[in-house]
Amino acid sequence: MNTTHSFVRASEVIGRETEKNKIVDLLMIQGDDHQGGDNERNVSVIPIVGLGGLGKTTLAQSVYNDPRVEGSFDLRMWQHVSVDFDANRLVKEILVSALGTEINERLSPDQLQAQLRVALKDKKFLLVLDNVWNEDRTKWTGLRNLLIEGAKVGTKILVTTRNISVASVMGPVVTYINLEVLSFEDCMKLFVKCAFDEGQERKHPSLYEIGKDIVRKCGGIPLAVNTLGSQLYSKTDERQWKLIRDSEIWELEREGDGHILPALRLSYTQLPSHLKQCLARCSFLPKNYVQFVSLDLISQWMALGILESREHGNMELEDVGELYFKELWHRSFFQNVIDCGLHYTFDMHDLIHDLVQSVAQGESLIVDSAGTKGISENVRYLTILKSGQNVSTTVQKLNKVRTVRVWSCENIDESFLSTCISRFKYLRVISLFDSPWELLPSSIGSLKHLRSLYLGGNERITALPNSICKLQSLQTLTLVKCVNLKELPRDVSKLISLRHLHFTTKQSSFPENGVGCLTSLRLLSIRECSNLMCLPRDTIYLASLHTLMISNCKQLDLMMENYQVIPLRLQKLGIRGVPRMVALPEWFQGATNTLQGLLIQDCENLEALPGWLTSFTSLRKLAFNSCPKLLSLPEVMHRLTALTKVWIIDCPDLERRCQRDTGEDWPKISHVPNVSFERL
Repeated sequence: MNTTHSFVRASEVIGRETEKNKIVDLLMIQGDDHQGGDNERNVSVIPIVGLGGLGKTTLAQSVYNDPRVEGSFDLRMWQHVSVDFDANRLVKEILVSALGTEINERLSPDQLQAQLRVALKDKKFLLVLDNVWNEDRTKWTGLRNLLIEGAKVGTKILVTTRNISVASVMGPVVTYINLEVLSFEDCMKLFVKCAFDEGQERKHPSLYEIGKDIVRKCGGIPLAVNTLGSQLYSKTDERQWKLIRDSEIWELEREGDGHILPALRLSYTQLPSHLKQCLARCSFLPKNYVQFVSLDLISQWMALGILESREHGNMELEDVGELYFKELWHRSFFQNVIDCGLHYTFDMHDLIHDLVQSVAQGESLIVDSAGTKGISENVRYLTILKSGQNVSTTVQKLNKVRTVRVWSCENIDESFLSTCISRFKYLRVISLFDSPWELLPSSIGSLKHLRSLYLGGNERITALPNSICKLQSLQTLTLVKCVNLKELPRDVSKLISLRHLHFTTKQSSFPENGVGCLTSLRLLSIRECSNLMCLPRDTIYLASLHTLMISNCKQLDLMMENYQVIPLRLQKLGIRGVPRMVALPEWFQGATNTLQGLLIQDCENLEALPGWLTSFTSLRKLAFNSCPKLLSLPEVMHRLTALTKVWIIDCPDLERRCQRDTGEDWPKISHVPNVSFERL
């Protein structure tokens, strides 16, 4: 996806009050009312310009959420743009931001534009365009004309970019905010916040002094200060601090954004070996894309064999992966992390991405519009973002590839995959995002080392070759949004190593000796199966399952006839868009001692919660979203002492009853540290 989120905590913004107030003042300027006249003069562009890592996005987020700004516009929209200025994509995503809801994926460009015109008509709006690189005026003109048509006086477009000329092509720029490096004093405030618990710097004066030297070497770049400070958090051994301060890496040739790369490389060198491996394997994440999903990243780490459970008390691989993900997050290698209840979404700053690419140099190759000069024969991780005639030539030059990822490249056909299968016998990962292929080569069954196969978003494929079931090492199979896939392969139960299964099919039921017999399954995600009536009759899979996610299955009945409640290992359960569910099924009780996260969303007929829900003593996260018939919480909710977060969203009666201090149900959840009525 390409949409950053617009929220930032006020406490995360340090040393930018002057710039923030100046931008807010500019946004408050009403402008001249040219009634019925020049729409373009009703719209002004305000650029925030500065080096990478200075905090342009964080500043824009702070402005966007300022109460003065919130109350001054009829509509506020936030859109991440990135290097690839795709007007059609931007129209679609701006429309989603304007409506605050999902839209029909099959709308044509003309239909999208028509809907956006209606959404913006006669509105004074604020649009933030984050991370803009495009300098081509012709690419911008069509989108600009669409945005300003009918725009009300006082409409503003706030742009973050590294180049003022980028903003100038977007319209008249009266003034711009040139973001300078952060002062030493503010950098120290940021460093202390990241490296110490509150007040602890006073107990470690020698570390504080060493920290000053480290901060000076960061050159006023907040990203560098944040990353190094996070790296040193909770470390009290002076030798570790001095190792960073005195590293020769500071003396590396500084290119592009000054001190930033040496500082980040230094953060990388201080990682333990297992985290270095995990971060280096993030090289497949496309630059300037955002809202990656933690589950997907962890399954890739798992496929590459870099998760080790023996060192963690025989934890499940998925739990080890989540532990590593959180460690990298807490060290600031991931940003904009959002807790979605059952998983996390996250971004990588483009300078962190540059670091990852430099670490993976020679082993990772990304094929895009820039070409593929100087290909190393040691490439193991191949990603194709833009296809052309050189793609087949590129493949012919390689023979050690372990992962192949293709992102929405319509002119790559089945022969490309056949070539990869025949040439790369040790493939671990094949990911084909939104591929247009109707057939999958049966030869795929020969890849005995393949551990992850992703075919998500393929709307043409109707059947899979049964040879897939020969993949004895396959751990993850992803078939979501394959809306024309008739059914899963008949011998799917032979995938003895399968741990993660995500799918969309047209089948109405599961055959016997199929999915229900997958004894290694840890995660099952059933999405948009519009004909599906029931879950597998075989219930063997339930005994090993840790995560179950069911989404937008309109005919599905979750009740199981003659089912005897058995102990389950289920830890995360998400039910979304299942209108036939009027009550939680009895078989959920098998997870009484294990369930940690429960998310119920878009279940318009769910009327009440059972009393036995209060016996789920391991439950940490509980979310109800868009369940309008849900009126109250069960009694004795105080028994759920492990609860740390509760979300209640778009459930009008339940929200009213759960309001802090005043709601009738508030005493039931007053012990929960974090109760939120904001969207996940």
